[in-house]
Amino acid sequence: MIFATGTPVSNSMSELYTMQRYLQYDMLAQKNLIHFDNWASIFGETVTSIELAPEGTGYRARTRFARFYNLPELMRMFRDVADIQTADMLSLPVPEAKFENIIVEPSELQKEMVQELSERAAKVHRRVVAPYIDNMLKITTDGRKIGLDQRLINPLLPDFEGSKVNACTDKVFEIWSDTDSDRLTQLVFCDFSTPNKDGRFNVYDDIKAKLIERGIPEGEIAFIHDADTEVRKKELFAKVRQGRVRVLFGSTFKLGAGTNVQDKLIAIHDADCPWRPADLEQRSGRIIRQGNKNPEVRIFRYATSGTFDSYLWQTVQKKQEFIAQIMSSKSPVRSCEDVDATALSYAEIKALCAGNPLIAEKMNLDNEVAKLRMLRSEHQSQHYRLEDRLLQSFPQQITSVTERIAGIEKDIAMYAAEKEKHVEVQESQTGGVSAAAKFPGMTVKGALYPEKEAAAKALLDACKGVKGAYADVPVGEYMGFDLSMRYETIMQQFSLLIRGAMTYQIDLGTDGLGNITRINNALDKLPERLEGAESQLADINRQILAAKLELEKPFEQETELAEKEARLALLNADLNIEGDGGFDVAGEDRDPEETLIDMDSGYDNDQPQADYSSAGGRVSQAAAKEKPSILDGLRGFGSGKQDSGGAPTRESSLAERGI
Repeated sequence: MIFATGTPVSNSMSELYTMQRYLQYDMLAQKNLIHFDNWASIFGETVTSIELAPEGTGYRARTRFARFYNLPELMRMFRDVADIQTADMLSLPVPEAKFENIIVEPSELQKEMVQELSERAAKVHRRVVAPYIDNMLKITTDGRKIGLDQRLINPLLPDFEGSKVNACTDKVFEIWSDTDSDRLTQLVFCDFSTPNKDGRFNVYDDIKAKLIERGIPEGEIAFIHDADTEVRKKELFAKVRQGRVRVLFGSTFKLGAGTNVQDKLIAIHDADCPWRPADLEQRSGRIIRQGNKNPEVRIFRYATSGTFDSYLWQTVQKKQEFIAQIMSSKSPVRSCEDVDATALSYAEIKALCAGNPLIAEKMNLDNEVAKLRMLRSEHQSQHYRLEDRLLQSFPQQITSVTERIAGIEKDIAMYAAEKEKHVEVQESQTGGVSAAAKFPGMTVKGALYPEKEAAAKALLDACKGVKGAYADVPVGEYMGFDLSMRYETIMQQFSLLIRGAMTYQIDLGTDGLGNITRINNALDKLPERLEGAESQLADINRQILAAKLELEKPFEQETELAEKEARLALLNADLNIEGDGGFDVAGEDRDPEETLIDMDSGYDNDQPQADYSSAGGRVSQAAAKEKPSILDGLRGFGSGKQDSGGAPTRESSLAERGI
């Protein structure tokens, strides 16, 4: 049974565990990792990090399960059943993508509505409003609406000229005009505010109307939602490939996987941000695809600063970070957070939306440090491989090749002596007439055949005596070399093994005399084999010298990494440290008497979650005493050890399970 997927982990880390449950159940049982808690305690790590509050107006520290630990062991286990092929390994002929982030400023109405979301979220956290009246899901939905277009809250609100919907409209029309001569095409992705038939305002119809008003023919604009059958969908895709439909709108679900319209695609527009990194991969996969005739394409991603867009891009970034650690062709490090180039664009958008220069610098440094650490890990892995080769592989190869050289030299000497002996015998019998041309005789199945034709026939008859596959069957002797035979089922042919000090293999055919010629050719070419072995030995010695020189080279970017790690540590301290362990980027005043409860905590009064948003950034003094400071929490993560009670470390747990 074969599992084939492009996204073994698309949204949650638990998906990898599920894949292993399907494909490696016995192995998980053997290592006592059948239960998810056991598996997560070995390979997962909770990470406390700065996040934008969902309402988009402040920051808070949250602990999430979003990182892999003991990655080499995990990947070694997973690769027993997984053959991972990434784009950088395949080198497919796809266009080069240029990503452009278009960040727009919110309108005054949007700012006021976002602030209202912050106040609503604070009430939900304080539980002063019943969940059926208002809750975080409602706030999230309204936040997405505000970030996309304020008219989704109320269609009577004005059409803000600087909205990202209008920015998207401008860019679509600009590219349509610039590529009119080549009839190039575009895709516009929007998962929110899709077309409807009840007359309600939606982004699709709004952008289409504006494009038609500017001069784009209505027939060149289409919605994937109108192709409600497979036949209509194929017809629509054909029109896009031909350039007859030049702007196609759709959601990731309807226009993602399985859509082949890449022939003339020059740009795609992400009008909103989906929840899953896999959805963004599916979107970009429509244009970064084999068969696209454009050498360079553009991918536009739109976000409204200071709105829920920031939180959406942040969420996608968090998910992408741990997915990238698995779907990578690079050597894994022990513990890894952000290791993939695609995560950079998500982090960049989040930073641009956040507006805080320290946050923006931290996001950039996070990615730069992660990449440098990956390069250092590759450098160290290469050194370890070279050391292994110098200590084990190269000595073994030298021993093997040296023994082969000595064996071939012995066989050459024996073959020369047998030929000389044969010539002397023939000269004594024939008086020197054509002595070298005489067949020296071959022993087959105990019988000596002095004539070549008879020996050739006997050799073919011996094939019938081979009963099993790949079992060497002795058949005779020739020129001092033992002969044995085997049948190879894969190639469906017989092979003859010529054994002296070394063994040489030739294929047997149905031409008996031709087989004798192959045997003689194999023996006559022994000097060439010797020359090849000596050349191989010289090449190994050159590799040893090169490996020693390579081991002397330090990691070239070690200084740069140290400087950026130091700067990142300072930024983390500036962003995280507060006298009472709180976190206040926005600089809001806090009321020590008020306690806010996170609705996501399941209403557990004994385990309150501290909220650090600008509007709801208050925590009671009692709760503060019960919790360690954020800085202490951050220092504890990544050590791989429990802090009290002599509890086992992850390393000891790995050893106990034989991983």
